[in-house]
Amino acid sequence: MARHRWTPDNIPDLRGRTAIVTGASSGLGIVEARELARAGAHVVLAVRNADKGRKVAAELPGSTEVRRLDLSSLASIRSFADDWSVDLDILINNAGIMLVPEGRTVDGFELQMGTNYLGAFALTNLLLPYVRDASTSRVVSMSSQLHIGGKIKLDNVDGTKGKYNALQAYRDSQLATVYFTAELQRRLEAAGSGIRAITAHPGIARTSLNDHVTGVRKMFFLATLWMFNDADHGAYPALYAATADVPGGSYVGPDGMGHLRGNPEIHRPGLAARDPELGPELWNVSARLTNTDFATV
Repeated sequence: MARHRWTPDNIPDLRGRTAIVTGASSGLGIVEARELARAGAHVVLAVRNADKGRKVAAELPGSTEVRRLDLSSLASIRSFADDWSVDLDILINNAGIMLVPEGRTVDGFELQMGTNYLGAFALTNLLLPYVRDASTSRVVSMSSQLHIGGKIKLDNVDGTKGKYNALQAYRDSQLATVYFTAELQRRLEAAGSGIRAITAHPGIARTSLNDHVTGVRKMFFLATLWMFNDADHGAYPALYAATADVPGGSYVGPDGMGHLRGNPEIHRPGLAARDPELGPELWNVSARLTNTDFATV
């Protein structure tokens, strides 16, 4: 008998539920917002460029709205959270940047760590009191298989020390995200909450996230496009994590060779993400850097 492969056709009826998708004006975020809205959820596109977001939303089915959010600014994150006042069922921390030139966020963090990890960390903590305490409620954070090469230095979580290496900075931000999800799930369970925190990764997806890749890496990427997921399939793991009966703390990615492409399944993160003592320590440092911490209603 052929193995069942999950697709968005398996998403249950989401009428009456509210979802936030960060970075929903391009790539995977558009697909995630589209499929959640198609299933009946009210979807908030949390985007840096509101005009671009409104153009995207105009093409989506169902109930949507656009709110501005810049994950490279703690002030923008707090403003977004301060304006939030209704129950939330699904938060997909989808927005991210990859292999960008060296830079700093408004708050002085290395740009990739500040946007991909610390921004999502702060947003989640500030919105968590609004997430319904139910097994159908999800916090899904996007990471990457490149977390395998990441390193967490507790004295440099903001990424501002040492010589900048774009690939290593990206790997570090993705590893931090995997630890964040695992520690969030641990804290939710300790608090007796039914909310589930899950990490998802797209394999390698053909999206604009790769626009900053240059040189030999760009040539390799272009030559091997046939091996990778399109944007639709790249979004499947996040949608699966957000809507299927997936255990909290899971790591979800494509089921194909090397988990580079295919349909979603649960598998294991790399060895670099399995230190049981690092998660709580990373959380505490991140809480100090962002001045946010775990809180539920």
